[in-house]
Amino acid sequence: MTTVVDEVRRQREGLICGVSDWTLRLREQVKRFAPYNSSVLISGPSGTGKELIARSLHAHSLRAANRFLAVDCASVTGELMASQLFGHLEGAFTGASRASLGCFRAAHQGTIFLDEIGEMELSLQAKLLRVLQERVVVPVGGHDGIPVDVRVIAATNRDLEAEVSAGRFREDLFYRLNVVCFPTKSLADRREDIVPLAGVFLEQFAQDGMPNKKMTPGAIEFLEVCSWPGNVRQLKNFLEQAVVGCDDPMISLQYVRSLLETRVGAGSRPIEVESQQPSEAIVSPVHLDDREWNTLDDIERQHILQTLEHTYYNRSAAARLLGISRQALLRKVVKHGIEAPSLA
Repeated sequence: MTTVVDEVRRQREGLICGVSDWTLRLREQVKRFAPYNSSVLISGPSGTGKELIARSLHAHSLRAANRFLAVDCASVTGELMASQLFGHLEGAFTGASRASLGCFRAAHQGTIFLDEIGEMELSLQAKLLRVLQERVVVPVGGHDGIPVDVRVIAATNRDLEAEVSAGRFREDLFYRLNVVCFPTKSLADRREDIVPLAGVFLEQFAQDGMPNKKMTPGAIEFLEVCSWPGNVRQLKNFLEQAVVGCDDPMISLQYVRSLLETRVGAGSRPIEVESQQPSEAIVSPVHLDDREWNTLDDIERQHILQTLEHTYYNRSAAARLLGISRQALLRKVVKHGIEAPSLA
């Protein structure tokens, strides 16, 4: 059984954390392609760990002892970006009081990570294409090419094929970058990774000098049924706020709920609890002569509690008896605010 210790070890070894089928396949692909020098394109939503994949590829490559340089292609434009990537000669432009190597030469025999490559200007795309084709860079203000030995990994949250069709991205550069493709998945599509990721983040926070906090099983299960539109980055940010803000050693379901409401009220990107269609589970009979008429929610809550008690709070067994999936049961437990010995 996978533990938090296992996930922390994987992270220290430069591997992606998680237990979902997608994460397991991704770790195998990283190990398979890391030893080669082929260019890699990582695509997917923001916050899904694209830079982590790039660092993992570098950590398991033959270049691991050399530099890994990350460049945000959306941060600067024009001549400044050309200088950052390819370097410049002294006096090449106003303010260039001395020569600069640039990221490609600084990462010689290592790896360069071009984040948000879809934001790069077309003129710079042409220069980058030449570097990939000829393995030389020409500093700004210079004319002679300087050989470089760098593995290029690029990432984008855009559909680059659509950008090519729209004329905003060079087709030849796209094919040069897209030798090996790593598409990422949103956290909502790999919920099995939420619990191990949460454990790793809590361990990291403690190692960084923050309070050493744990979460109750109920709070952990609540994380599993949230939407996390900002993906892994949003989950980590949410947990850090919980660790810093919670006064108790155990972060409870009640505290997580209150923090969620506070964040939404402050205008943060909403984290929704995934809804579930009402189940067709058999419910306890209602006596028509009762003074207080039970609602369907009351009946469902009571039946879930009885089923959990019957199975000694074995959620998988309870879900089977109710005829629903385990995830659906967890959503209903959160919905009804059920706090039981193994869920509190």
